[in-house]
Amino acid sequence: MMNVRTVTVLGAGTMGHGIAHAAAASGFETRLFDVSATQLAKAHAQIESVFRRAVELGKATAADADAGLARLSTHTAVADALDGTHLVIEAAPERIDLKLALMADIERHAPEDAVIATNTSALSITELAGATANPSRVAGMHFFNPVHKMKLIEIVRALESSEAALETIEAVSRQMGKETVLVRESPGFITSRVNASIGNEAFFMLMEGVASARDIDKALKLGLNHPMGPFELVDLVGLDTRLSILEYLHRSMGEKYRPCPLLAQYVKAGRLGRKVGKGVYDY
Repeated sequence: MMNVRTVTVLGAGTMGHGIAHAAAASGFETRLFDVSATQLAKAHAQIESVFRRAVELGKATAADADAGLARLSTHTAVADALDGTHLVIEAAPERIDLKLALMADIERHAPEDAVIATNTSALSITELAGATANPSRVAGMHFFNPVHKMKLIEIVRALESSEAALETIEAVSRQMGKETVLVRESPGFITSRVNASIGNEAFFMLMEGVASARDIDKALKLGLNHPMGPFELVDLVGLDTRLSILEYLHRSMGEKYRPCPLLAQYVKAGRLGRKVGKGVYDY
């Protein structure tokens, strides 16, 4: 197991900036990489906001927030972000081409003994690991949105993941204050597989006119004790992300995961959720 002091997060989107906050808040020197300087600036502002909100709520001191922010750096040069790092957490969008390109960057610029974790919620970690010279150092580290509130990390064992890599990811997760479950790699792991089914069925019900989106959300919150309704949740994670996961599950596991046509229609219309101001609901 590696003694991790430096964590590099690749991708400054919704999940990436949340993971970077969790790492910096937990005492790790944290480097956040993205090709877009604009996205990095937005991510840094969001991370600072989470720190300041924690101070307002009495969950952290101002000194804690300042120290966490001081441990965070942003980078548009991937070589700088990866130089000398101990743990790399890949948090790019759910596209295999983007993630494979980042694996190539890691191979070129990260230390040979750095542990590599991917935050993918559905794609094959074994395939991503196969793009590296040493697939044993690669495993899944699936966070949940919003990272600073959600306690779970799914640690995913790929075909060749070593015990040392899994133990390193477990130790980092614990230092971040998270609970973990260990999952053997399979499409969608535990949570994405179940959640994709619930969300897809909710869209079929909406398309069929069974009930309104608000009533479907209300029914699952009050009747099944879900903290969020399926449409509230999909607006938070992104309709495009949910569609991508369903398309992968459909290819891998068959017809029961065929995406609802209404979901695909919303994505084509640009209704991607909170990140663009409109999804199932308008914001």
